[in-house]
Amino acid sequence: MTRLRSDLVWIPTFAILVAFAVPWPLWGVDRVVAGLPVWIWWHVGWLGLCTVLFALFVRSGAWDRGMGQRPGADPVDGTGSGAVDRGGDRP
Repeated sequence: MTRLRSDLVWIPTFAILVAFAVPWPLWGVDRVVAGLPVWIWWHVGWLGLCTVLFALFVRSGAWDRGMGQRPGADPVDGTGSGAVDRGGDRP
């Protein structure tokens, strides 16, 4: 799968995450599990899922490409030369 295609897979993935962030399938459900309402457990699980997917998103490099960063480029000047004087105490 090309990078563009793999990056495009993230769009519907995040759309689904946003759509189900609100526990609308559980509206009207009064069930309690382990002393907490089921919708609280939904949020706990959903946040865990979001964490895992965001870690995969960042590791795939899609975040850097979306932000216009090249791999290995210097975050200050974007050239990767490292010739920028940042000052400070560096020798």
